[in-house]
Amino acid sequence: MLGKRWNLVAGVWMLAVMAFPVSGHAADAVVPGTALGGEAAVHAAENGYRIGPGDVLSIAVWKNVDLSKAVQVLPDGTISFPLIGQIMVEEMTVAQLRKILQEKIAPFSPEPQISVEVQQVNSLMVYVIGRANHSGRFVLNGNINVLQALAMAGGLNPFAKRAEIKVFRTEKAGTKVYPFDYDAVTENNALAQNIELKRGDIIVVP
Repeated sequence: MLGKRWNLVAGVWMLAVMAFPVSGHAADAVVPGTALGGEAAVHAAENGYRIGPGDVLSIAVWKNVDLSKAVQVLPDGTISFPLIGQIMVEEMTVAQLRKILQEKIAPFSPEPQISVEVQQVNSLMVYVIGRANHSGRFVLNGNINVLQALAMAGGLNPFAKRAEIKVFRTEKAGTKVYPFDYDAVTENNALAQNIELKRGDIIVVP
């Protein structure tokens, strides 16, 4: 039984490492300021990436150097832009922000041609704390579920309470807590517990 469980954990860990390369400890796996240039920036726009605090946006207005700049999203989810002041951008897509900028800049520059790119991603983080082998924060490089995040954290240590893992998610209405029973998911197909993680989720391994 123990051998079967170990093989399963090792297999999942290897898959996660192949899909989401990390080196050393969790701190080494975090790459705040991941640049998204060229094709990657286009990919973010086309796939509806939601802007978050800490992200760096490149905003360019054609033939207007004074209105072309890189701005960082503040912790409160806003940016400051010439002529129009503070704008709430958190949870907007690139397309939504471009439309709002066009509307607000139009009185100062008729029919403005604006491009918006996500230059750096600093907000897509999840956290694994407690009795994981390499607890810490990790960059979400794609759609990651709880099992994959635990694998990225090096799996559970021998003293972890495998049936009492919880995922904490902060939403506007408050904090939700999702239970996660490791053995029920991996051995009994309780896959509903293996939820897809979102920005800022915290996995606690007691």
